[in-house]
Amino acid sequence: MSPEQLLDGVVVVLVRARNPGNIGAVARAMHDFGFRHLRIVNDYAVPFEEARAAVDAAGVLASAKSFASVAEAVADCTLVVGTTAVGERALEHPLHALPEASSLIHEELASENARVALLFGSEKTGLSNEELSHCHWLLTIPMHEHEDLRHPSMNLGQAAAVCLYELVRWPGEQAALGIREAASAGEVERLLALFRQTLESTGYMRRHPANCSEADLRRLVLRMGLSAADVPIWMGVLRQILWKIEGESEANQRE
Repeated sequence: MSPEQLLDGVVVVLVRARNPGNIGAVARAMHDFGFRHLRIVNDYAVPFEEARAAVDAAGVLASAKSFASVAEAVADCTLVVGTTAVGERALEHPLHALPEASSLIHEELASENARVALLFGSEKTGLSNEELSHCHWLLTIPMHEHEDLRHPSMNLGQAAAVCLYELVRWPGEQAALGIREAASAGEVERLLALFRQTLESTGYMRRHPANCSEADLRRLVLRMGLSAADVPIWMGVLRQILWKIEGESEANQRE
């Protein structure tokens, strides 16, 4: 994998970041390490002009894109990685320390048409459970634990800088034997919608509602590790199931 594949293949996504200074610090870190794709998910217009920490990062901010939801922001990404300080939160995703996570990201980017989204949450609350449901797995930055203090966490700009530095300094390349093009997040969402429709038609959602929240079903699909070639096959299977169910329902009604 070339350095250009790495720098072009990583997308930094800021979710509900409200401090212009922190947004600017992230943009500055991206500029300094050569990354250029910044995406913002927020429910209000982020004042980029106030991002005073973004010295020499005007280009990154000028090309930043805004999205209404995490799903839209990561739709073209084949791997979505959430960042977390862990703390007392009960996690439902695989968790990797940053050095191992960097290796896995490089491995993903070695495949054709791969794109990796690196999600950073709100400065105060991090990523919500619903936002985390879009992630394939999570990464955390190992930090020293201090007595009588809350779980340590980094400033948003610092966390982004550490993660991006680890990505550009990663020394080795993994052998790309048998690597398949991964399914994009948008393809996963389309499969998820058809999966939900199938569960509704079979009556499973009515009988087992506790297993059928949007976030739970998305995590279930993501854990399958689908390739781009797998998605149309699974969608074909689900459509066949729906056709069979609907056909039998019509036959029963005629009787």
